Amino acid sequence: GACALPAGEAMEQGLRDCCRSIRIGKILIQSDEETQRAKVYYAKFPPDIYRRKVLLMYPILSTGNTVIEDVKVPVGCDVQQGVMILLSLFPTLMGAKSIILEFPEITNLTTELHPVAPTHFGQKYFGTD
Repeated sequence: GACALPAGEAMEQGLRDCCRSIRIGKILIQSDEETQRAKVYYAKFPPDIYRRKVLLMYPILSTGNTVIEDVKVPVGCDVQQGVMILLSLFPTLMGAKSIILEFPEITNLTTELHPVAPTHFGQKYFGTD
């Protein structure tokens, strides 16, 4: 079985459409306003996540800091890096490198590397432009 987390609202429906029985976990991470460090505010996973393959989904991967904090959460639940797949649509080279250096055993799948994070994707998707 597989478990997807944190699906990113923009990617979740597509995943559910093609993998109807997939279990989805959620992680909420926000940057602390004072320190600008990513902080985990909420995490909920299937209880047997440590026995599953884990698909981490990020539409935009800028610096990689949020992903690094996210990956630490399932690793703390005994999920091995080798069973994790990071799927990102718009990663920057810097973000991709930081993930590879921090977690070399995670499989990384992407469309292409971007020089800067295309923030217009989130603005268009969430209607904030």
